[in-house]
Amino acid sequence: MFRPLLACVSAVALAATAAVAQDTTTATATFISKAGKESGTAKLTGTEKGVLIEIEVNGLPAGQWVAFHVHETGSCEHAGGHMSAGGHFNPAKAAHGFNDAKGPHAGDMPNQYVAADGSLKAQVFNSFVRLDKGDTAIRGKALMIHGKADDYKTQPTGDAGDRQACGVIK
Repeated sequence: MFRPLLACVSAVALAATAAVAQDTTTATATFISKAGKESGTAKLTGTEKGVLIEIEVNGLPAGQWVAFHVHETGSCEHAGGHMSAGGHFNPAKAAHGFNDAKGPHAGDMPNQYVAADGSLKAQVFNSFVRLDKGDTAIRGKALMIHGKADDYKTQPTGDAGDRQACGVIK
């Protein structure tokens, strides 16, 4: 009497697990500071609607807003000021910024606030990208935190300042 019920429950559990596995994928990134030291981490969860990015980073300019972007190249060479990460991820060749009628880049995301101790903890959802599918896939690209706030309009970078922390999405 219990075997059919157990089999039914097991089948439902397996189907639910398979559905979750098909709908989401995950990735991680380890942030490297301007000095070349590990300064934080990111966990990325891909869905059919975009990517949720959870970050915890230390050693940032304290008590201010800073820009947060996806950059086009998966390289974070601190010796060159993280310039190896290239520009903002922009597969559609859009203009930069939320305040530009022809923007934003797929890699543009809202500014984040750094606490008085230089730490940043945030959850950001980017609906312009996917983790692994198509032209907007960001696995293998870089996450970047800049030293100033993005003004959401200046081309091509939003006048966001120096690159403070960079992490390759793996």
